[in-house]
Amino acid sequence: MKQYFLFLILIFTITSIHAQTKLIKASAYLDVKSGKLIQPANLLIENGLIKSINPKSIPENIKVIDLGSQILLPGLMDMHVHLNNDFIPNYFTLFVTDNASKSALRAAKNAEATLMAGFTTVRNIGQLHPSIELIDVALAEASDNGWINAPRIIPTGHALGITGGHADLSMQGGFAETVMDLGPEYGIADGTDEFVKAARYQIKHGAKAIKIMATAGMSSLEGPSGAQQMTKEEITAVVEEANRHNITVAAHAHGSDGIVASLQAGVTSIEHGSLLSDEAIKLLIQKGAYLVPTNALLDIIPLSYDKMNPIVVEKSKNNLPLAIESLEKAIKAGVKIALGTDAPLVPHGKNALELSAMMKRGMKSIDAIRAATINSAEMLKISDRGEIKEGLLADIIAVETNPLEDIKTLENVTFVMKGGTIYKND
Repeated sequence: MKQYFLFLILIFTITSIHAQTKLIKASAYLDVKSGKLIQPANLLIENGLIKSINPKSIPENIKVIDLGSQILLPGLMDMHVHLNNDFIPNYFTLFVTDNASKSALRAAKNAEATLMAGFTTVRNIGQLHPSIELIDVALAEASDNGWINAPRIIPTGHALGITGGHADLSMQGGFAETVMDLGPEYGIADGTDEFVKAARYQIKHGAKAIKIMATAGMSSLEGPSGAQQMTKEEITAVVEEANRHNITVAAHAHGSDGIVASLQAGVTSIEHGSLLSDEAIKLLIQKGAYLVPTNALLDIIPLSYDKMNPIVVEKSKNNLPLAIESLEKAIKAGVKIALGTDAPLVPHGKNALELSAMMKRGMKSIDAIRAATINSAEMLKISDRGEIKEGLLADIIAVETNPLEDIKTLENVTFVMKGGTIYKND
């Protein structure tokens, strides 16, 4: 009897392993580090990981996913999204017309669109809602638990910034006094002590990275978008607190003064970087910091001026040509770049438009793909994703043509797997 039960346990174990094991067959996969296509592409997937690549022997009775002539890549990564917002007429009123529940549902909708576009990891960089609850943290946990179809989400909670600055949601819509007077828990702070408190609150409630607003912005109504807002001392206080928790800091920064102050303080990345001076580019390289340029929106925003406040339109018209020039200079100088779209300014689910936009500014196709894969993973200090490699997460996408020759094929992903689970197979 004992041997019989041992036999049943063995059969159950073997069956369970095979039920979790899959074989993906395709014509080739892209080795993003070498920049070469490897043929053929037989990937053995087990327990959500890439167990082996082109194995000599294949287990019997496993599920085979035959993708024919398609080409595999690691799941793409977008380092600058706002999942709980949509770029619609009067979009800035969503802060007061959506309650937290509706905002979370909006975020779930946009998260699914992003996943189906082949982006298996995103950094939700600043919750655009005045809820004290961190919506993006709840969304990340729902994704991890399999409750929703969504990418892996790196939540940052509320962005940190000064009273009346770009992080202050009242400046998005020009709201009257008392309508949205927010404090450190919501990211609005003044002085080093308040900024430390603001950072600690986000981390306490689940933020896995911190975003600061070092300068003014293009989409809010306060002064020139390049004007520095946080002091170097305030930025340093946030960076030191984040370092104690081993998490990264992203600095929204358009103007050179704010960029330089942020880099001197030790931030991980500069978001946008529209007005890069030679000093700023030199510091980016010296510090090993990343630029997340959000460049595709520069081609999209002019088509949507009718949705925007005239003050914001004027800011955009002044800054867009300078932002294009800045990215071109950064690419030529060899600055490390990670992909970010600022979705919904680039529509959720159209994130891959950023790849061709970076190529338009002078980047090679393989470097654009690296920005969306290994560069983003390295920036986040995450070593379990970003390439097709044995032992890494089975976050895998497929396209019909060679992305090194046609980057736009990544705008039409045909297959999406996250953690060994298939979410899309056209």
